[in-house]
Amino acid sequence: MRYIGFEGPIGAGKTTLVRALEKRLNGKVILEQADENPFLERFYQDKERYAFQAQIFFLLSRYQQQRQILQGDLFHEYFLGDYVFSRDTIFARMTLSEDELGLYSTIYNALVEQIPQPDLVVYLRARPETLMDRVRLRGKDYEAAMTIDYLRELCGIYEEFFRHYDDTPLLILDTDEFDYRSDPAELSRVCDLVLETLNRHISAEESASILPQELPA
Repeated sequence: MRYIGFEGPIGAGKTTLVRALEKRLNGKVILEQADENPFLERFYQDKERYAFQAQIFFLLSRYQQQRQILQGDLFHEYFLGDYVFSRDTIFARMTLSEDELGLYSTIYNALVEQIPQPDLVVYLRARPETLMDRVRLRGKDYEAAMTIDYLRELCGIYEEFFRHYDDTPLLILDTDEFDYRSDPAELSRVCDLVLETLNRHISAEESASILPQELPA
C-alpha cells in the first residue's frame, strides 16, 4: 500500500488533483471534512474565540481518518489524501494562544506517533491573490469572511513549514503557473509528474534496502 499526501493553502487545488489520481490509480481517497466542522464558519468570523474548538475538531477527525490507512484496503493499492497530518500544527501555531497551543501540543504529540507517514508529499503553492480568486469562485459560505491578509499569513507559514520539512520525500509544484482545473491535458501532465516522482523514490528506497551478499570465504 502506497500513500500520497497533498498539501497547500486553501484553494491550491489539492482535491482536484486527488480526484484525478483516484480515477487513474483506483485509489482510496481521504478528504479533509471541512464542511463538517461546526466551528469553522464561526472561526472565520471570530478567530480568537473559536480557534481552539475548530482546531481540536480538525485534529481528532484527521486522526480518525489517518488510522484507516494503517488498516489497509484489499481493493486499493494507493491512499490519496488532500492533507497531511503534520500540517495541523501550521494552523495551530497561527491561530491559538500560548496556553491553547500548549494543550493542543499535548494532544497532538499523543496522536502523531500512531499516524502513518506518506510515501510522498506534494506541496501545492500559489500566490495569495490567486488563492483568493479561487476561494471566491467556489463560493463556500464558511469561507466568505476570509481575507487576503489571512491568506498572506497562511502562505508565509506554509512556506516556512516546507522550507524545513524533511519527514518524507517532497515534491513542490507552483500552481500559479498552470490551471489544471480547466485543462485536462495539464491535469494529466501534473498527475504524470507526481507518479514519476513517487516511483523514483520507491525505486531508490528499494535499492537502498538491498544488502550486498556476503562473499564466500
